Amino acid sequence: MPNIPDIGYTAEVLALVVALYATVVAVVGARKNRMDLIASARNAALAVTALLTLAVIVMEYLLVTGHYQTEYVANVTNNNATLFFKMAALWGSQEGSLLFFTWLMSVFTAVVLMRKWGVVQTLVPYVTAVMHVVLLFFLGLITTVANPFVQLPFFPADGQGLNPLLSHWGMVIHPPILYVGFVVFIVPYSFAMAALITRQRSDLWMRTTRRWTLVGWVFLSMGLLLGGRWAYDVLGWGGYWGWDAVENAALIPWLVATPFLHSVMMQENRGMMKRWNVALIILSFSLIIEGTFLTRSGVIGSVHTFSQSAIGPLFLGFIGIMFILSLALFISRWDDLSSDNDLDSMLSRESIFLLNNLLFLALAFTVWWGTHFPIISEALTGSKVVVGPPFFKKTTGPIFAALVLLMGVAPLMPWRHVSSKKLIGLLKWPAVVGVLTAALLYAFTWVKLPGAVMTMGFIAFAGTTTLLEYWRGIQARRKAHHENVFQALIRLAARNRRRYGGYLIHIGVLLAALGIIGMEFYQLETQQNISQGESMLVSSPTVGTYELTYQGLETRMASPGVENTEAILQVKRNGRDVGTIKPYREYFVAQQQPMTIPDVDRYMMSELYVIVAGWEPGGTSATFKVFVNPLVNWLWLGGVIMVIGTIVAAWPAPEPVRRTLTVKTKTNMVTAK
Repeated sequence: MPNIPDIGYTAEVLALVVALYATVVAVVGARKNRMDLIASARNAALAVTALLTLAVIVMEYLLVTGHYQTEYVANVTNNNATLFFKMAALWGSQEGSLLFFTWLMSVFTAVVLMRKWGVVQTLVPYVTAVMHVVLLFFLGLITTVANPFVQLPFFPADGQGLNPLLSHWGMVIHPPILYVGFVVFIVPYSFAMAALITRQRSDLWMRTTRRWTLVGWVFLSMGLLLGGRWAYDVLGWGGYWGWDAVENAALIPWLVATPFLHSVMMQENRGMMKRWNVALIILSFSLIIEGTFLTRSGVIGSVHTFSQSAIGPLFLGFIGIMFILSLALFISRWDDLSSDNDLDSMLSRESIFLLNNLLFLALAFTVWWGTHFPIISEALTGSKVVVGPPFFKKTTGPIFAALVLLMGVAPLMPWRHVSSKKLIGLLKWPAVVGVLTAALLYAFTWVKLPGAVMTMGFIAFAGTTTLLEYWRGIQARRKAHHENVFQALIRLAARNRRRYGGYLIHIGVLLAALGIIGMEFYQLETQQNISQGESMLVSSPTVGTYELTYQGLETRMASPGVENTEAILQVKRNGRDVGTIKPYREYFVAQQQPMTIPDVDRYMMSELYVIVAGWEPGGTSATFKVFVNPLVNWLWLGGVIMVIGTIVAAWPAPEPVRRTLTVKTKTNMVTAK
């Protein structure tokens, strides 16, 4: 009977061989117009997915049953782990996460190739080849330097267990969702490359893959949101974002993919920005692979990166080759990608979209530069210089504010040209609301910082524009169809899902921006040691005064191998008792590693966020780190609305109903008899 780990490894090796076959046969079939070879390549692609599925099943079996002779299993799980965390350990470390990533990519490749693509069928062989070239790289990794089925020369009685940082629902769910966001972008990238190879000048590749890009974008958005929630709940930063290298590695491709989703409308409506769209897709996918390199090479320190390994140079080589070949193909087809129309006026939707692209790319480059500066400085000077959150906040804040302002201008701008007089008329009322909002906030509330006040004015301006667009559409439907407001809204969105789903995304972004402003400008932080029975006061202009009374410590075994020490605090807000909060510290016995978990008191959209930083023996006194996070829950709500808006925008419209009109003629009457 074959050894079970050998089954998994054999499946990986066979998948590598079959993927190579699919690549070669797809190209030969396309060149020679041999449909049998193209069909064979498709079948080989499905076989790759089946083989990798078998490898994943074998690895899950080894994890669940505790086969600790498998080195990966011994490193990421132990006897105390629950079934949920044993299964999630598949992506808990380097080798398993690469297997999972490769399997996901093969699944989406299979889904693409199983569809009937109609008018773009000529692209499919090259799409198959491009997808499998990328798959071959990852298959090469998991069969050589990152093989998850390596066996130890002995059988340990127990494993080391999952990294305590990953023992949280957000971190368990966050990587798979982020991986899906990453791998889906192989679809538009492969179709773009296939269109360049075949010299296809039309926008069919782009229209065909628009929903795939939206799916990838929404999963990237959810991954970033869940990663922020994990950082907020587990890392004890007091916030959702620390400009960590791994966080930035996911944010940068999102910042490049977002303008692509806007500029595709330019190509569809005006035949413009063809070069932009191909370049943005190449850059998005290259940055996804490069972000995977950053996470796995260990060249930049992070709280949740993998350790240094032999795959770093291989990743770097693959990124370089892939990007250079893509760029060379793009440049060779430069004339084929010329625009059908020129920019008619700076006062037009086209110019706003162009500015939008430039701002997003400036933002992406700023984050990329700050993230990679330690590598660049070490290469040039020999010493590693790390830039921290202050750099990112100062450089990205103004660009984010400008993008919020553009969100209010873009929906009102018509195509081609608008007169300055008409533009002033369109912007008048949103501008009035924005200016009044900023003035009132500055005059009558605690909001006094100019940057925050200005950005809140931009949010009010953009929000008014978006709501007015909804209102105009609702009023038009009510007048035409005599519907009530609710019916008109639902049917308006149903008939133009892309447009009104996009507006819903904008609303989500604006609400998230409120949360970001509250956290970045008005977060209050303090730390104090208090004895049992004593209180500390925390005063915030946004919420009021908190009184925290320390009542003592409780220690218990939360689960096998995990000891919890819980601090109990009685909380009063503005003199009123609001209950107790219990921040605690988990101690993972097997890993000998502590984890500090905060507790919060929610008030409207703000939170009191408390961490127990340390204590005296016996708990006679304890040190608490306290944050007041104004408006933070607008961030989470805005993220959820963004996801809902993307689903609305990407949801396929129902097939048009073909109505057959029956005309009763004398001939028909006779025939009927």
